[in-house]
Amino acid sequence: MSDLRGEQAMQLSEINIYPVKSCAGISLSAVDIDRFGPVGDRRWMVVGEGGGFVSQRETPAMALIQVAQTGSGIRLAQGDSSIDIEEPGGNAPVRQVRIWEDRVAARDAGDEAAAWVSAYLGAACRLVFMPEETVRRVDGAWASAGETVGFADGFPLLLISRASLDGLNARLPEPVPMNRFRPNLVVTGCEPFAEDGWRRIRIGSMAFDVAKPCARCVVPSIVQETAARDPHINRTLAAFRRRDGQIFFGQNLLYQDTGSLNLGDAVEVLA
Repeated sequence: MSDLRGEQAMQLSEINIYPVKSCAGISLSAVDIDRFGPVGDRRWMVVGEGGGFVSQRETPAMALIQVAQTGSGIRLAQGDSSIDIEEPGGNAPVRQVRIWEDRVAARDAGDEAAAWVSAYLGAACRLVFMPEETVRRVDGAWASAGETVGFADGFPLLLISRASLDGLNARLPEPVPMNRFRPNLVVTGCEPFAEDGWRRIRIGSMAFDVAKPCARCVVPSIVQETAARDPHINRTLAAFRRRDGQIFFGQNLLYQDTGSLNLGDAVEVLA
């Protein structure tokens, strides 16, 4: 187990959701956690004509689509163009969509939404929403209690400590912000990479299993404010965070009970 010095000072310092997979995130002061993850997080997704998900990996410009929650849906904006999109109801067409190895049912958000996203990205796309009745299981190799997830890559929550980002930035020619890694939760008050040794934690009143390290793709190399590529970050990470052919940064969390989180919540290492 990691050194637990300073654990009493640890606290939750950021809460972020990403309503549309691979589009810009929203910072919150509090969030409810339901069976999909943080409420509002990655329930929407852009898919190509074949139903496969579209992400910043191949389409970095998605980072520039700003997203706001409207109460009845979402607003997408880029530059001077914006569109309000209602959450698809029960009469909306259902599409079978693919995210990695999973195929799930999603509701189509309509032709206007598809036209707006397609025009911006320069390719035929649809916008879809994961309804309440859809069940996407977390990989059973890591989840033993049938935990579920929305359109996040594989887990409902990603946690990174501020100290770990500071440890990376000390090795980079120019520091990068936390949004390169698109975490849901950021904690302060621990040593760099202390989260690597955690197995179970409590944040506020909620307990979480620290399921596995997050294997990183090319997305951290994309500047979220410009969609430009940064050649340094993954090269630097590979020099000290590579294991078994993959680069790891951050920890994926699982949980059995729903609840709520607030900025400033105490973070306690249980195991």
